[in-house]
Amino acid sequence: MSPRKSESVQRIAAIEALVCRDVGRKTQELITANPGGLGDAARALSRATCVGLITGFFVPRGEVAAPETDGPVGTALLAAALAACGVPARIAVDTPCAEAVRVAVEAAGGGVAVDEVGVDDRTGLDRLLSAWQRLGISHAIAIERCGRSGDGRPRNMRGVDVSPWTAPLDDLFLGGPWVKLAVGDGGNEIGMGKLPAGLIARTVPNGAEIACVTSCDHLVVAGVSNWGAYGLLAALAVLRTDWRPTIAKFLTAERDLTVTRAIVEKAGAVDGVTARGEATVDGFGPEVHGPLIDELGRIACREGAD
Repeated sequence: MSPRKSESVQRIAAIEALVCRDVGRKTQELITANPGGLGDAARALSRATCVGLITGFFVPRGEVAAPETDGPVGTALLAAALAACGVPARIAVDTPCAEAVRVAVEAAGGGVAVDEVGVDDRTGLDRLLSAWQRLGISHAIAIERCGRSGDGRPRNMRGVDVSPWTAPLDDLFLGGPWVKLAVGDGGNEIGMGKLPAGLIARTVPNGAEIACVTSCDHLVVAGVSNWGAYGLLAALAVLRTDWRPTIAKFLTAERDLTVTRAIVEKAGAVDGVTARGEATVDGFGPEVHGPLIDELGRIACREGAD
């Protein structure tokens, strides 16, 4: 291995170590079972010519009914960065989470189309699938998107059936010839079906009920799904030096916080763990997310790195 390639491998390994770690959900065995997943996903994505992303996870809990902050923020920043690098990108989302995604895209910098689908709009979903095929989507990326469990129903981490708020976007993800990438952090997200059978059931609370059966080509098991999106951006900056200056503009703590605040204040998004309408993600505030994102930027975009 050449010294240049060796350094790239080391830097991507450092990026993966930062974002792919258990933050208290008993997911370490899922992470261990998927070694090198982030690097493999980034290498595939570095060859993309047109990208379709899928996100949106709705939180129905007590008096709260809102999209969560994890997913739309990282998805919007990844999509906006790809678009700014010259790779057309668009995001598919169902109606309950659509406004959060639109606000996130605007706050991230724009340049990304949003494809909204009704929860029960089978015809609309079929039209969207046909449109993605006509557009020549080369890579599809699902980020923090609740997918089908073993009984066919999407379930949140508490085991609650969320199908009344969740369109079957698994069908869009699986429906085309594109390379399929996925990011999740709990076991119930699209793509987690790639993990060994029964692993989620044995290791994650409520795992037998919530485990998503939808698989993918490349999986990122992150501590927080937004981190997985940022890890992909950081790894792309390592792999594509021509994209690095552009990616550096999007991979910052300031951008992350700006987009998070926007979807909370303008779209009523809530933290998926606390169910509170505040600029936190999975129970962590900017004092946790910010240093991690800035460290990703230092690893990926430092001057003199190849």
